[in-house]
Amino acid sequence: MSHRPHHTLFFLGAVFALMGIVSFVFPKEGLSLGSGMAINFPSLQSLFGENEKTKKADISKIIALADAEDKMSDSLMAVNNTKTNLPEKTDSIKSFAKKGPVPNDTPYGNDSTVRLNTSIQYKNASKTAMINFFNSLNNIAGESKSIRVLHYGDSQIEGDRISDYLRMKLQNQFGGEGPGLISLIPIAPSVINRITCSSGWDRYGVFAFKDKRVPHNNFGAMAQLCRYCSYKQVGDSASNTKQAWVKIQTTKSGGPKAAAYNKLKMFYGGAKTKVLCEFYDGGVFKASDSLNVGGNFNIKEYAVTPGSLNHEFQFSGVDSPDFYGVSLEGNRGVMVDNVGLRGSSGTFFNQINYGQLKQFYDHLNVRLVILQFGGNTLPYLKDKAMADNFGGYLKAQIATIKKIAPNASILVIGPADMSVKEGTEYVTHPLLEDLRDAIRKAAFDMDCAFFDMYDCMGGRNSMVSWVEAGIAAKDYIHFSPGGARKIATLLYSSLINDYNTFVRSAQ
Repeated sequence: MSHRPHHTLFFLGAVFALMGIVSFVFPKEGLSLGSGMAINFPSLQSLFGENEKTKKADISKIIALADAEDKMSDSLMAVNNTKTNLPEKTDSIKSFAKKGPVPNDTPYGNDSTVRLNTSIQYKNASKTAMINFFNSLNNIAGESKSIRVLHYGDSQIEGDRISDYLRMKLQNQFGGEGPGLISLIPIAPSVINRITCSSGWDRYGVFAFKDKRVPHNNFGAMAQLCRYCSYKQVGDSASNTKQAWVKIQTTKSGGPKAAAYNKLKMFYGGAKTKVLCEFYDGGVFKASDSLNVGGNFNIKEYAVTPGSLNHEFQFSGVDSPDFYGVSLEGNRGVMVDNVGLRGSSGTFFNQINYGQLKQFYDHLNVRLVILQFGGNTLPYLKDKAMADNFGGYLKAQIATIKKIAPNASILVIGPADMSVKEGTEYVTHPLLEDLRDAIRKAAFDMDCAFFDMYDCMGGRNSMVSWVEAGIAAKDYIHFSPGGARKIATLLYSSLINDYNTFVRSAQ
């Protein structure tokens, strides 16, 4: 029997008609198979049209704004750098302060909505939440030591993303050198520091959950510690002596300021016996000494040759201290520390020894704490009530930070858009806006500033547009390096514009 074209056409029509009937009666939530598995069938609307729920955000104006801000910022910084060919004995910190802030004439264009969505938000018109930090910037020339910006976040900032741009811009305008705090075992590779170490090293954290191997709560300002032998491996005789090393290489990827540090500080504690520590700078032996026994906040400081960029520690002893991190820094200006904590919800501050954490914050001279969390909480939320509960947990963390650092400002950054797949389309997670609202309320209740990264991206279904533009990863959760720079540009632009307004009002 031969098949004619109209037979084939009739057959295809029947198949499509049957599929249409199935899509019409098939449950929107799918058929559950148990164990988290389900059968889904696309709707006719998803196949032949875009509805309001799946409509992609138009991000063209936001991307154009970020590009324009980035270009203008680079141009202004080039002009400032040209003006600062100063005599050798001139105080560069005072010179940066005398130049004043960047002019407040950034190209927002005529779309006031774009400007509003990319601005830092405050609970009151006087913007009191950032006054302490703005005062510190405005009086930077009178500071006897560096002021600190601690940028805590989840995997969106790991590898120094977003923080590196803030650091570069703030150090170029207000002075400062070095990338700041780094872990001896980074969670993710950094664009600035590359670290290698001998076998036996391990990292112990409290930022996602407390590591049960640790018999105390001393985790330092980075919510983690590193050791080259476990707590159970500690011996008590010379025959059990352990040797270990760690090498730190700084690249020039963070810019000339980040590579111009002149000292290295090592933060440690908890050793049961003395440990010999040798330090090499640029391959040259510089110092040999024993690290202190006991305590939870010890500092070993070394002068380094500017531009050497390669440092090595060699340890020998029957025990390993708890290493809370090292800091590469200059003498004055602004330091911006990237504390990227993969898997964290940001609710760990109350689990760290309060006294130790306060010692860290006091020594670091913290003037701004940035909290960028929420993405790791969203997958576990089942309803709005759970989102509101997270806001309460966050308020408790902020209360602790305010007690530890009463002179610091706090900026809370809401979660980025995150997509889930519904049928054949990616759409914004149904509880994302509830979580964003709960985080913003917590920030305002505690008199913190708030940056709405979700609105800054373009709001509902903006992540899909960022992925299609090549500036977000195909997991529909994380930014690409280029996307992270755009977010950082918009954040910094809003921050410096508010600072400029503060300076003008103070005159």
